[in-house]
Amino acid sequence: METRSEDSHELSQEKRGCLDCCIKCLGGVPYASLVATILCFSGVALFCGCGHVALTGTLTILETHFSKVTANHAMLTDIVQLLQYVIYGIASFFFLYGIILLAEGFYTTSAVKELHSEFKTTICGRCISAMFVFLTYILGIAWLGVFGFSAVPVFLFYNMWSTCAAMRAPTLPTNLPANESICVDMRQYGIIPWNSTPGVVCGSALLDICNSSEFYLSYHLYIVACAGAGATVIALIHYLMILSANWAYLKDASHMHAYQDIKHKEERELQDIQSRSKECLNSYS
Repeated sequence: METRSEDSHELSQEKRGCLDCCIKCLGGVPYASLVATILCFSGVALFCGCGHVALTGTLTILETHFSKVTANHAMLTDIVQLLQYVIYGIASFFFLYGIILLAEGFYTTSAVKELHSEFKTTICGRCISAMFVFLTYILGIAWLGVFGFSAVPVFLFYNMWSTCAAMRAPTLPTNLPANESICVDMRQYGIIPWNSTPGVVCGSALLDICNSSEFYLSYHLYIVACAGAGATVIALIHYLMILSANWAYLKDASHMHAYQDIKHKEERELQDIQSRSKECLNSYS
């Protein structure tokens, strides 16, 4: 009976030890940085993936209906290809940057500092945290511009979609012209040059564009890409708050370590003085 009770007691201690270890490990996870990383990866993936496919579909629509001469939109083709290469670079950079910020969150969270009692901040560590704060701030401003830029094709496609919806209406006001005189001119937006032929699409040809799979897919992909850019902006703002809090924590921790070092030195000096005074009293006695 005693051996069984001892075995059960040892098993319960092992379970408690494993449970405590799991709680400590879960406590060391920087959940705020993890959420920001997942949001950043999701936003960048949506923006890059949907934007790449939408650019290809837009170029197909322009080449098929608005600019049938290749020489007229050669520059536009080069710009689209350049933007697609930029998208590849953005995806690669933010994948690496998100992992670095997540690792920085692991090493600056308070739970990890409790696990490693000998953790001490250094000037280099604080400088790296400050550098991440500055870089994330610059990237946040840049992505605000990207978010605004990604809303432009959504606006253009919405104009075409609303024009086609007005043409499909069963009854039109009497002051509107006939359907064949309702047109969309891409030259006025500066997307294609003025010498492009035909440059403008009217009536049933415009309805054919709106009913095509390229238009439907590109329109919705631009919307998703714009939403992805907005999610990335939110993730960078989240990162900025986390990094600022971590930098302040590191700064306070460095001051605390300096105070503790001075306190230990003073205590040692006081002990040395007390021991010397005792030796002097013993010598006189």
